[in-house]
Amino acid sequence: MSADDRDDDTEELDADPIEADAEAEGEGDGELGDNEGETAASGELPEVSRKIRRRRRRTRPRSKTIAMKRLTREELRVGAMMYPPVDIPRPTNRSECREEMRPCPWVACKHHLYLDINPETGSIKINFPDLEPWELRHTCALDVAERGGITLEEVGEIMNLTRERIRQVEVRGLLKLKMGSPSPDELGAELLANQAALQKQKIRN
Repeated sequence: MSADDRDDDTEELDADPIEADAEAEGEGDGELGDNEGETAASGELPEVSRKIRRRRRRTRPRSKTIAMKRLTREELRVGAMMYPPVDIPRPTNRSECREEMRPCPWVACKHHLYLDINPETGSIKINFPDLEPWELRHTCALDVAERGGITLEEVGEIMNLTRERIRQVEVRGLLKLKMGSPSPDELGAELLANQAALQKQKIRN
């Protein structure tokens, strides 16, 4: 999943049908079923009404985006002073990265799950604004990919996105792969062209 796919999740996070249904129904305070009014008057504890659904709340705050264009020169200067560049050698390939410590400290890596950087605008999206990088359980997208297939809910927890948003990104990624790969007709035409070229070379020889 690329950074630009994950960067535009703020407008589509509410697409989760569970959260949308809960928002439409409200908290459910004060709603009683048919028999609950009588049991409440008699002092007995009422059973949970079927009309009241348990609301599924977000357990973490949403991601926070820092637009570089909106920062003043003073803010940029202070940030550069607070976080000067370091000369510590970084891993250059996957084999070196696999042997590095976890949680991964290299948050600027494009595979790190703590933040995403938009290469076009330079904006920084912090996926977990309430945590520090060393507090994350999963920090490397490549480590997660090597574990094998996981559910949309698990991906959403790892990336602080909803299940519906993960599904949307999955559909978009599959569509890009489908559009980028040649069709069977194109592959067949290319094979026929190659065979015709080989036959011409044999005839000339």
